[in-house]
Amino acid sequence: MGIDAKLVKTLREKTGAGMMDCKKALVQSEGDLNKAVDNLRKSGITKAEKKGTRDTREGLVYSYIHAGGRLGVLLELNCETDFVAKTDGFTELAHNLSMQIAATNPVALDRESISDSLISREKEIFTEQAKSEGKPENIIEKMVEGRLTKFFQESCLMEQTYIKDPDKKINDLLTATIATLGENICINRFVRFAIGESPSVPSNGQV
Repeated sequence: MGIDAKLVKTLREKTGAGMMDCKKALVQSEGDLNKAVDNLRKSGITKAEKKGTRDTREGLVYSYIHAGGRLGVLLELNCETDFVAKTDGFTELAHNLSMQIAATNPVALDRESISDSLISREKEIFTEQAKSEGKPENIIEKMVEGRLTKFFQESCLMEQTYIKDPDKKINDLLTATIATLGENICINRFVRFAIGESPSVPSNGQV
């Protein structure tokens, strides 16, 4: 069933859960807001989102080298305590995130980390593409917004589809691990190295 974007926004504001989690909860509850809140609470997602405001001063720097040694990733993943940083679940998350970065080469952690100048450049390119396809003016704006959304989904790590589970976004993976380990976890920065390429260094800062 189709879910109204305003309803997703309302649920997100009410629970603090991620957009994809809210949409999924509303689909499961057939659009019933109260049932959707209950679904999120049962899954521990609202609890995980509340943990997202807590300080993360521990963690690890994880290194991943792809087969053959021609591609590698360094990732700084943070959590609240040294205890959680040493758990298998935290290390597994770091490994899976590093594999994701190696495979997809994201340009930024999230869309807030992308500079206005880069977004403007992409918009200009998408606009010219739409014009060259002979689209009318009233359609061009919608096409540009759609292609920009796809750009974010492909280029921002947190919005990417998880390579091990196409039904999940990286944000979903992170939220689920927070709920499991019971601490706030955040990706601070990462760098991807590939033979013959300049290293990409996205982080919480703008690119």
